[in-house]
Amino acid sequence: MDNLSDALEKLKIASTDSATDSVESCLDCLLKALANNSTEASMKIHEMGVLPLFPTLLHPQSSCTPKVANIIAEVAKNDEGRSAVDLAGGAQIVAEHIKSLSQNTEPANEKLLTVFCGMLMNYSNDNDSLQAQLISMGVIPTLVRLLGIHSHNTALTEMCLIAFGNLAELESSKEQFASTNIAEELVHLFQKQMEHEKKEMIFEVLAPLAENDVIKLQLVEAGLVECLLEVVAQTVDGEREEDIAQLKTASDLMVLLLLGDESMQKLFEGGKGSVFQRVLSWVPSHNHQLQLAGALAIANFARNDGNCIHMVDTGIVQKLLELLDRHVEEGNVTVQHAALSALRNLAIPVVNKSKMLSAGVADVVLKFLQSEMPPVQFKLLGTLRMLIDTQAEAADHLGTNGKLVERLVEWCEAKDHAGVMGESNRLLSALIRHSKSKEVVRTVIQGGGVKHLVTMATSEHMIMQNEALVALGLIAALDLVAAEKDLVGAGLVSVLHKLLSDERSAPEIKYNSMILICAVMGSEPLHKEVQSLAFINIVSKLRAHENKTVSHQASLTEQRLTAQS
Repeated sequence: MDNLSDALEKLKIASTDSATDSVESCLDCLLKALANNSTEASMKIHEMGVLPLFPTLLHPQSSCTPKVANIIAEVAKNDEGRSAVDLAGGAQIVAEHIKSLSQNTEPANEKLLTVFCGMLMNYSNDNDSLQAQLISMGVIPTLVRLLGIHSHNTALTEMCLIAFGNLAELESSKEQFASTNIAEELVHLFQKQMEHEKKEMIFEVLAPLAENDVIKLQLVEAGLVECLLEVVAQTVDGEREEDIAQLKTASDLMVLLLLGDESMQKLFEGGKGSVFQRVLSWVPSHNHQLQLAGALAIANFARNDGNCIHMVDTGIVQKLLELLDRHVEEGNVTVQHAALSALRNLAIPVVNKSKMLSAGVADVVLKFLQSEMPPVQFKLLGTLRMLIDTQAEAADHLGTNGKLVERLVEWCEAKDHAGVMGESNRLLSALIRHSKSKEVVRTVIQGGGVKHLVTMATSEHMIMQNEALVALGLIAALDLVAAEKDLVGAGLVSVLHKLLSDERSAPEIKYNSMILICAVMGSEPLHKEVQSLAFINIVSKLRAHENKTVSHQASLTEQRLTAQS
């Protein structure tokens, strides 16, 4: 380390005298020290204040330039070093030299370019601030151009790929990438690769880039999907660790491409696309990863009503049900979750609901009622809620299923899982609203669900408040006597008082709250609570409400309250 200190002192003097031989000798000493102990040498170089000298030593024609670039690249391998390089104007040094060198295609220049790309690779690693600087200086279009020109240079290509992976972590990079031909370059590069490690490097760049919808479409148009399908075909029966890894990466990336509306529709091709058909063949596969990817792909294709209707008409539901049946015993949670996601999306169009119910979807979904996995519970609830929407017979059938209602009431208290709790409440309400059945109301009352619907009316989400109020209105209209004790115990009247007093309550909330007040007046204890809280004063004010429906209901409610006071 004493030799390093001497070399650093000499470098300070030699750089001002422009003594090339002395400078090179000092640089050789620095490189040797970095090779022996990179961290310690980097700290010493930083402490001695030598880094600010380096920009003046970087000249394209100078023999010192590759060595200086290598030193900066080594120093920039750790966080402290990157910060030091940054203070010395590192981002500008890298951006300017790579841009300048990229315009010179001489073979001798390629080696120096590789050194600077190595510097950029290290400099852009794991530092948002430095990455943002490089992006703003326009390094992305330059690197993409280099990848196209020097794709034969393995070292340079790998450095570009690592730098892409680093820069793609920032959202601000996506727009710049989208304005280049990065999709074509990466797909072209991927098609030439035979080694697993090289393919993995490209995958690591493709994954963050494919999060952008514009780039998704560019990748699809560049032929990435065909590459992914080929990888799947080659690795599906492989038992090597690298085959399993590639299968997962390729199928996951395929699913990611389908998250873009344009890319998804391009691959769907009216349900006749070869890619769509290939993905469907994954669902009955023996391989869990392909089953998962196939189900997720269907869920993504099912983000469009037209697609959903076509898929249900062509028998996809049966494939998903068979897949779920296999996983009642095998119990792969990710596959269960994916298949239920697909069924939920397919059940959204009204014309699909009765077809899916006739196919036995509800019965298969109920087999997972005992699942203890919140993601599966959440999708199970959402699927049932979509299925019974506007389907009175199905709502009646499910709403009188005591085991289902008992489980819903249990999940309504799942405070650690807000999504499950919310969906349970919504399904409980939906069973009542869509069946309008006294038997369903009684099942919910007996199961202890009333208190949860009252709590649901206080939700921060207006749609849930409204669903709860409508369900409670039906309970009061269909079996007030049986529900009376629970409504009193849950503080329904106080909740209605708050909703009507709150100026932020939406018109439909106020309207349904007044409907519910009128409905509970037939109960003596509830009637007394209404009188004690002077509802008539609040309702009188609502007669002047700007919403005519609310105003009219306020007049009717006031008359009812006055008549029964």
